[in-house]
Amino acid sequence: MVKIRCVVERVTYQNPENGYSVLKVNVKGYKDLVTLVGNLLDIPVGSVLLCEGNWKVDKKYGSQFVAEAWEEVLPATLYGIEKYLGSGLVKGIGPAYAKLIVGKFGLDTVDVIETDIERLYEVPGIGKKRVEKIRESWEKQKEIKNVMLFLQGYGISTAFAAKIFRQYGKDSIDKVKENPFRLADDIWGIGFKTADTIAGKMGYEKNDIRRCRSGILYTLNRLADEGHVYAVREQLVQTAGELLGADEEYICRALDDMIGGKDVILDEDAIYLPPFYYSECGTAARLLALSDTSGNTLFQIRTDLSEISRKTGVEYDDIQAAAIKKAATSKVMVLTGGPGTGKTTTTQGIIAALQTAGLRILLAAPTGRAAKRMSEATGMEAKTIHRLLEFNPSDGYKRNEENPLDGDVLIIDECSMIDIILMYNLLKAVPDRMRLVLVGDVDQLPSVGAGNVLRDIIESERIPVVKLTRIFRQAQSSRIVMSAHAVNRGLYPDTSNGKGTDFFFMKQEDPVMVADTIVDLVRNRLPKAYRIDAGKIQVLTPMQRGVVGATGLNIALQDAVNPGKAGLNRGGFFFREGDRVMQIRNNYDKDVFNGDLGYVSKVDLEDRMLLADFDGKSVEYDVSELDELLLAYATTIHKSQGSEYPVVIIPVLMTHYVMLQRNLIYTGITRAKKICILIGSPKALAYAIRNMTVLKRNTRLKERLNIN
Repeated sequence: MVKIRCVVERVTYQNPENGYSVLKVNVKGYKDLVTLVGNLLDIPVGSVLLCEGNWKVDKKYGSQFVAEAWEEVLPATLYGIEKYLGSGLVKGIGPAYAKLIVGKFGLDTVDVIETDIERLYEVPGIGKKRVEKIRESWEKQKEIKNVMLFLQGYGISTAFAAKIFRQYGKDSIDKVKENPFRLADDIWGIGFKTADTIAGKMGYEKNDIRRCRSGILYTLNRLADEGHVYAVREQLVQTAGELLGADEEYICRALDDMIGGKDVILDEDAIYLPPFYYSECGTAARLLALSDTSGNTLFQIRTDLSEISRKTGVEYDDIQAAAIKKAATSKVMVLTGGPGTGKTTTTQGIIAALQTAGLRILLAAPTGRAAKRMSEATGMEAKTIHRLLEFNPSDGYKRNEENPLDGDVLIIDECSMIDIILMYNLLKAVPDRMRLVLVGDVDQLPSVGAGNVLRDIIESERIPVVKLTRIFRQAQSSRIVMSAHAVNRGLYPDTSNGKGTDFFFMKQEDPVMVADTIVDLVRNRLPKAYRIDAGKIQVLTPMQRGVVGATGLNIALQDAVNPGKAGLNRGGFFFREGDRVMQIRNNYDKDVFNGDLGYVSKVDLEDRMLLADFDGKSVEYDVSELDELLLAYATTIHKSQGSEYPVVIIPVLMTHYVMLQRNLIYTGITRAKKICILIGSPKALAYAIRNMTVLKRNTRLKERLNIN
């Protein structure tokens, strides 16, 4: 083993899933930067590392130092001290002030800040406000020093240690010692595998009951991330066993203990995390209760279609008219249909009919963008479901069964996006007297969260459903609309291109050439041809990884349309002012949610934070919180649900083989308002259109709706 001491200059690559990192570091005695590789997740630029490992020569990347073990240490050189202070770990000291401070105090800098901080006034430009900020930050750093040293002894990086300290405070060491697996439950960004690595270093055996318990919970949560509301026992034991490498008898024993303690719910052969069980049962019960019209003679209202048409300026066909009448005579109904079939105009007719009867109407949608589109289409206020339910992190949903919504009718758009937990919380706030109209395209991808709520409701046949099928003449002139319907019927779309069309297919088999063409389209060709800003163009891709995955395309597109500015680094990404970003988890404290799109409005290198603007709402992120954001020049089709974009580009290649499905391509095409460009292989597109083997989600909402 060889030891090196180095200063981190640049983060080339970081894999947030397994911690593997590639860093460029400055090592004394080496003229050029050294490539350092190993499990070094969340090491910020400026960190001083003492690494133990070996040199190797990679055929592709040349000489590298492979770190087997490492620890973060205080710098001992002027250069190291300057880098350390300028890294942002100490608020109030950015790179410029770090240079000035070290220039003044040299190797005594750390001692001056530690014991005689008032001397910082000797540095030109540093005033009282800045000294106080530095003092406060330094004291906080001292406070967590013991925590940091303890955690780093188990391979936990500075960034994760900061999150742990924020969660547990002075109890951090005791909490981690007591049960390191709780980190995976309590702290976003620390997964089971990270917690398991820590536990292993602390001496936990593979069959430890706490480890088995945590592995079972992790498996259930991972299945929920894939859309499953429950797991069958055999499936759960097998999947957890593959994860843990533990003996089956210990996994079964842990599972039985969890069932006995109600940590998980056993229902016949299905095992649920409690929130999913109660949400699925509660959703079914509330839908049946709301749809019950027995003894209620006031729910039916008369509809005069000619009056409604005069009011809206729309002539309704037979199916649309039936939908309006169904809304007037039902307590709960579903309106579904593809693009161009008149869901919006039919919704306007339903609103007009119910308003004529004097009913008060509430409108909502799952996302801010979907709510905004609903407002624009109806001329009425539409809220996100979270806002409608007056959600806040400390109190949860203020609107519930004890404080229900105030109104006569609730119309929800984009219902295919609603998962089982959100649907239950919504239905709890709907009083028995209120009508409910659910609107959505059932052929789109299901919700990102667990459940398949809209499809289960429709297939149960317990709730009245009207499906719009006629494509209106105006929509027929759009090749986007016609292509989407062709794909949905299993037909290959018209890819003849030509002038005047809004749907194009560019043939290109080579992934590298596809990526290069996408960059050229976004930066040059489309803005010039359609006189639109590059910010109006959205790339949607089936996958995160690969040359034409969202991750690689984001780096290429950022360099093309927003190059050169200084930014904050996190997970191998630089976030710069002007970057398009997406929130990738529900953060109730910040009031931003998974899939929300915004842009970086300000980057503060000194305080290591940025501001992101989400539809006019400014949200602050510390550098340690940037794992909640992704660059969003390109995003996955799954993440695009509920959004529309003027121009959409979709790569379709056989490298996306595992994700190519009909409803994925259909959803992607229907995101485009004016122009849709598919680029890739005709073979891949044909395969996707034929592939109907969509992963079946474990849900029982349909069956629960049919129990009575």
